Amino acid sequence: MRVERGTSSADVPALVVLFFVNVLNYYDRQALGALVEPLRHQFRLNDTQLAAIPTLVTMVYAVAGVPLGRLADRVSRQRLLAAGVAVWAALTGFGALASSYAMLLVSRLGMGAGEAVCAPAATSWIGDLVPAHRRARAMAGFMMAVPVGVMLSLAVSGPVAQAFGWRAALTVASLPAVVLAPALLCLREPARGATRAAAGGPTQSEAAAGFAFLRIPAFWWIAASGAIVNSALYSFSYFLPAFLTRFHGLAVGRAGLWTGIGSGVAGILGALSVALYGDRAARHCPGGRMSLAAGAAALAVAPAALAIRVPAGHAAAAVWLAMAAYALLQTYYGLVYAALHDVVTPALRGSAMSVYLLATYLGGAAFGPLLTGRLSDQFARAAAGAAAVTEAAKAAGLRQAMCVIPVLAALLAVVLWAGAGSAKTDRQAG
Repeated sequence: MRVERGTSSADVPALVVLFFVNVLNYYDRQALGALVEPLRHQFRLNDTQLAAIPTLVTMVYAVAGVPLGRLADRVSRQRLLAAGVAVWAALTGFGALASSYAMLLVSRLGMGAGEAVCAPAATSWIGDLVPAHRRARAMAGFMMAVPVGVMLSLAVSGPVAQAFGWRAALTVASLPAVVLAPALLCLREPARGATRAAAGGPTQSEAAAGFAFLRIPAFWWIAASGAIVNSALYSFSYFLPAFLTRFHGLAVGRAGLWTGIGSGVAGILGALSVALYGDRAARHCPGGRMSLAAGAAALAVAPAALAIRVPAGHAAAAVWLAMAAYALLQTYYGLVYAALHDVVTPALRGSAMSVYLLATYLGGAAFGPLLTGRLSDQFARAAAGAAAVTEAAKAAGLRQAMCVIPVLAALLAVVLWAGAGSAKTDRQAG
């Protein structure tokens, strides 16, 4: 993770540890992506049942995030985050003991509740470490953990599951918390609003502020964009390995490895582009970060659509195109998270992030995989006709269902462009 000039050397460990905490956050959250096919056969599940897991987890994550976000604005973010890491990792490991679909689902719901503390506490912490004019770079570095976490999750979980079974893959996913939770407790937490106060800007007490950010129009455009981008990316990460296995004939281990490495490289390239150009765009125009994200989303439409339409047996071409779209969509996080901090005061950043996540996930992101899975089952039945649904029909159904991803990318571009205009008038110093 790139460390910003203007951040004291004492704060470097915090940026590094927070990055790796977020890596584990996405590693554990996406762990089932490489395990969809083994779980389908183990518990005799259809795609709707499989997709219900991330949907329900996301809903728990969203609801739990609001009180935890408020808590992050009032208590030690350091201790709160360490506790969250311990809880979500323990429940990820507990999933390896599941003897039924219901038991697996319960373990994942508990994991989602634990993970809900990560984004509000960590982004609030970073907002107090890094000044506003360098914040897109810092957020891009922090959110580079998304592709890195997804890469490691898929690239490790797939081969481990193929060699030792899906239970071993979930056990491996829980282990890094043994190091990260204690590491968090060794850090120094910054004062709230430190960068704003240092710049001479005003501060605002938490008690007086309440949920004032809800009156900011740009906040709601940002929340709407979050619902759309996460619907697309969750469907992508959850079903792409299964698509490569069913439609293109790749083994589970290879599908996970290709998706993981591709997602990691593509996402890192997307994050690095934000680090180079994100803050420059904000200097040229107050809504520049969101305008840049809108352009990236528009460019993602074509490769996302082409990746799905590649003929069977051409898995490499499908992966290359899918990862081009993924790289463009991953620029969203560094750009839009920084834009959120531009329009919300320091005392409310944890609360704002939690409400953003609530609106994002319950407004659409939670239903992206479920919609894709439901469409997949319906298209598979249509392809089979009166006959029994075969593996070939399931492959064709999933292929058709994944066409929702480029449609969502196009809608994201429209929403971000509209939000950029609002951000120009809603921007706050610090």
